Amino acid sequence: MEPRDHIHVTGSALKNWAVAQIQDSIAVAVLWLLGLWILKIPWAPLWAVLAAVLQVIPHLGPVLSLLGPVLSALLRWQDWEHPLYVLILYAVIVVVDGLLLQPYIMRRVARVPMWASILVPIVLGFAIPFWGFLLAPPLLAVVYAYKARRTA
Repeated sequence: MEPRDHIHVTGSALKNWAVAQIQDSIAVAVLWLLGLWILKIPWAPLWAVLAAVLQVIPHLGPVLSLLGPVLSALLRWQDWEHPLYVLILYAVIVVVDGLLLQPYIMRRVARVPMWASILVPIVLGFAIPFWGFLLAPPLLAVVYAYKARRTA
């Protein structure tokens, strides 16, 4: 295999991973928008767009996207119930995204099996704290692109 082929396979795999990441961000934004509209949280479209942008940052981004809606609910109703509903919505979105959406999108776009996109970030996160979580998804896309190329 020539260096040009390696660059092509790696570049194609990283492009597929980026497309999968964008699709996941859009899906998370839609979930946030629907949930915040149901809860009648002020500025729901803004918080949904912000959640989509911050979704790119692994693990820290989703937590940061939670701050705006919680503060907005707290300032609007000045009780503990509405911010609690936003926290419950956040928990549901994180579970649905982490266990269903991301693995499904990675399987469909980047050809990474669902089990690998769930298990490998956890293992790499323990082996290389922070960097393991950050590098696992694009690394998986590249590894499975080479695997598909070898079998083809």
